[in-house]
Amino acid sequence: MKSTWKPHEKHGGLSEKDKRELPETVFAFPRKRKEPMTDASHVRNAVARFDQVQGVTDEDRDLAFQNILAAAAHYGVDVAETNWRQLGKLPHTPNPAH
Repeated sequence: MKSTWKPHEKHGGLSEKDKRELPETVFAFPRKRKEPMTDASHVRNAVARFDQVQGVTDEDRDLAFQNILAAAAHYGVDVAETNWRQLGKLPHTPNPAH
């Protein structure tokens, strides 16, 4: 699956208004507008919270992982996992989705 992620000029903390104004292309889960990735910190958050995102399909997760990899490469964030199913193997919160 090909990534849909594209860099955006908005960085740092995002208010709810800021998030609403972002294009879908900056989100890990663009259809659900979940996990914006506008800088390295947000990419790390998207990786850390990946297993906590609810209401998404495996297809959404496939796309989100590709988007995370694209954003991580752009912002210089190392991602050791090669597949989204490797994320959350030792989750810090219970997730009935897995």
